[in-house]
Amino acid sequence: MKKPFALVTSLLLLPACQTTRTVTLVGMTDYHSHAVPFYSEGEPGQGGVARALAYLRDAKAKPDTLVVSGGDTLNKGVPTWSDEYGCVEWPWFNGVLDVMALGNHDLDYGAVAFERCRAGADYPVLSANLVGADGAPYLRVEGRPYLVKEVGGVRLGFFAVAGPDMQRLVKAEHLPPGTRWTDATEAARAVVKALREEEHVDAVVLLGHQLREDDEALAREVSGIDLIMGSHSHQKVELGVLPGTRTWYLSPYQYLAYLSEVRLRFRGRRLERVEGGLVKLDGTKREEPEAAAEVARLQRELVAKRPERFEVLGRLDRPLRDEGLTEGAAEVGTWATEVWRRAAGAHAFFALSASFRGGLPAGEVTVEDFHGAVPYRNFLVTAELTGAQLADWVALSESKRGTDGYSQRSGIRYEVEDGRPVRLRVLKEPSHPAAGDEPVKPEAVYRVATLDFQAFVAGGYKEALSLAGNVRRTELNAHTLLMDALRNGNPTPEVGQPHGK
Repeated sequence: MKKPFALVTSLLLLPACQTTRTVTLVGMTDYHSHAVPFYSEGEPGQGGVARALAYLRDAKAKPDTLVVSGGDTLNKGVPTWSDEYGCVEWPWFNGVLDVMALGNHDLDYGAVAFERCRAGADYPVLSANLVGADGAPYLRVEGRPYLVKEVGGVRLGFFAVAGPDMQRLVKAEHLPPGTRWTDATEAARAVVKALREEEHVDAVVLLGHQLREDDEALAREVSGIDLIMGSHSHQKVELGVLPGTRTWYLSPYQYLAYLSEVRLRFRGRRLERVEGGLVKLDGTKREEPEAAAEVARLQRELVAKRPERFEVLGRLDRPLRDEGLTEGAAEVGTWATEVWRRAAGAHAFFALSASFRGGLPAGEVTVEDFHGAVPYRNFLVTAELTGAQLADWVALSESKRGTDGYSQRSGIRYEVEDGRPVRLRVLKEPSHPAAGDEPVKPEAVYRVATLDFQAFVAGGYKEALSLAGNVRRTELNAHTLLMDALRNGNPTPEVGQPHGK
């Protein structure tokens, strides 16, 4: 009779040993001071901090829910809100956010301003590979470069790193005195080891802040990261497992147009299932009344103080959408590169998809609308490339399809087979697009143009351009050219050649 009794005892104990718990993570990232609802993906009135706060507060009120941020809450120069009000919103998230990653734009106004912002927040800001003169992490929680939260009976570990691109973008004089960056991968490896072996967490979450391709490389190099809340690349990526890893990933686009919502289901203390996706913050989502009223008041004051930023530049008969920026022809990218190509007198023009952060609405387009779509200041650069070098440049762009390093372009077209561009054709006469195009000849020389960031900073492209002839940074201001096109009433010239498939 002992064996049946033992069997019954085991069966009675089994459910208690395998209790199922679900922890929900709701994430925001790359807000960039877009407090006011804005035009996004062809629709007006998207996002807005009041709408985000309402959703996040409702989420926070639910059991076993944490709210996190991937950083980049500020953005010097664009929108004007950022320059005028700085981090006025940081305290609005007190009691809502549990933890935030440091983004490169959070240091836009320097270390003193950053510390002032941090002093107004009751949530920690993390970046494991920003270290002081003694080599210890500068941003810590109780002396550690990570945060451990126990929720619903399970332990979660959160951390952040500054990827290689973020390190390049932050000006040295904007870093806190005596601090420096260390290698993101090595810092992540040390943090994950500590979280797993010392803190005995049940799941590890990386909040940011680096390019998607760097997140993927990190997930392959450092085992033990269960979830990456994507940031920095401004990409809209639904939840899925990164190729060649066991790490889940999602990215909620930009400016609070979307939030991330992920449910981690544990059986006992073992992560058994990951579910969730992106939440679109459109007009169907309510706004927090107090925040909405404060945003409206501050925006009225801003318009009165800076009327030149809200001047109407021109009018569009149809919108110039931003869909497809990292994977093909986006209307705003096609328009801009054609305007720039004509000004440069080039056979072909290329601009990183990261040069664009939105589309332009139909109807009146203000200076603020324009800078929201094309925020970064650049000058045009011209160069002479052989047909063979031009083909290599196009192949480099195609290798970056799906990332910020992919190029919008004009004056050249091609098809893609097995990931490689084939049958390249380029304009015959840069000044006369109606003359049509012709096959790219390997030995011929073509005048090619791009933006100075892509020419002299962007990885891969700067090395490729170093092999070109007669490289010249012109005095042609990229912003001025596009703004003049809007002002002159011919904002959408017929494009010289369509994009490749």
